[in-house]
Amino acid sequence: MKVFLYFAGKPRDRRLNAVAEDFMGRCARYTRVEMREMNPERFDPRARHPAALRILLDPAGRAMSSAEFVRMIEQAEMQGRDVVFVVGGAEGLPENWKLSGDLLLSLSPMTFPHELARAMLTEQIYRALATLRGHPYPR
Repeated sequence: MKVFLYFAGKPRDRRLNAVAEDFMGRCARYTRVEMREMNPERFDPRARHPAALRILLDPAGRAMSSAEFVRMIEQAEMQGRDVVFVVGGAEGLPENWKLSGDLLLSLSPMTFPHELARAMLTEQIYRALATLRGHPYPR
């Protein structure tokens, strides 16, 4: 399994981006990970990762507990699927993408800067991987 995190636009807050990069570095202890910028006009998550579990972040998406998130990552890992997360920019995700994802996920009904959403998401990815490997971090 490999974890990809794509986000629209350049990070504006370097401190929050550093938090996301730190958690991605921690995730790399457990699996291969990549965090990249993308341009929604030139990127198609379905074409780029046809067999992956594609999770698109959207405020109208499904809320999920950390335990449910762990089970979702565990299931993808058992199936040998890559996991792709996509975080939109200030305008959100293109409407046609929402149908191409396997899951629309909401981190919260509140609105956050996408740099903070990335930091929160990468922490949850790390929490899930650490939980699955028996690391004491999640306790």
